Amino acid sequence: MVYVFGLAAACMLGIGFVLQQHAAERAPASEVLHFRLLWDLAHSGLWLGGIGCMVAGQLLSAVSLAKGDLSQVEPLLVTNLLFAFALARKLSGQRLGPSGWAGVVLLGGGVAAFTLAGQPTAGAADAGTGRQWLVIGLVVGLALVLIGFARHLPLFEEPPLLAMAAGLLYGLQDALTRVSTNVIGSDGILALLARWEPYAVVGLAVTGLMLVQSAFEAGPLRMSLPGLTAAEPLAGIACGIGFLGDQLRTDAFAIAWEVAGLAGIVVGVFVLARHPAMPGQATREEE
Repeated sequence: MVYVFGLAAACMLGIGFVLQQHAAERAPASEVLHFRLLWDLAHSGLWLGGIGCMVAGQLLSAVSLAKGDLSQVEPLLVTNLLFAFALARKLSGQRLGPSGWAGVVLLGGGVAAFTLAGQPTAGAADAGTGRQWLVIGLVVGLALVLIGFARHLPLFEEPPLLAMAAGLLYGLQDALTRVSTNVIGSDGILALLARWEPYAVVGLAVTGLMLVQSAFEAGPLRMSLPGLTAAEPLAGIACGIGFLGDQLRTDAFAIAWEVAGLAGIVVGVFVLARHPAMPGQATREEE
């Protein structure tokens, strides 16, 4: 059921990203990295449909995280790009071609290699508060650095960095969602309301959404989706191992295939996202 819910979540997320980008690219460029961008986009039916798909995907991923380990679920969520690619291909009418098939094989094979080689399992205990805040600080700090660099670039060059920052925050959000579902399972919903994690999940979701829409607005989908899709699982796996106690096989053979799987995922993401089927737009001058 972990794989069923994980792939269903990926499907909804991929469709949602394509719909959101089609709406966001029409927003004023002056609203990049401003929360009022979300308010203006909320008046678009296409964008609301994309958000509805994304919310459904997030709920399905939460169910998957409740049933499986973070390091097991995150590679599944990467396949959202396959579903985004399928919809974009249908909208564009482009044939798959050699590069498309290469991207599909690399991404799908990378997910399978990492999962089969690593055999992710949950640890018996958490890593402690100090280690938890260290990992959270590193993830958030790296996201802030990427945003800072993006603000010093021309508008059309910002999407990759903004998308990677959003992916890092989404990976952290996935980890805290896993913590929240564990609290509900052991102590109930009232106990969860007394903790900080669910409020952090909401804050990360809204901030990540603003970053993603800014990236979608500033440039074509092929500039933002690779960074977003690659950064989220890497951050999620780092959080899972860093402070949730997730464990992977560590013998030399397993590590070699885990690294190869992650490399295949990243390369496949970039190959697919740069396929001609992915929607693009003309460069806009910064207002």
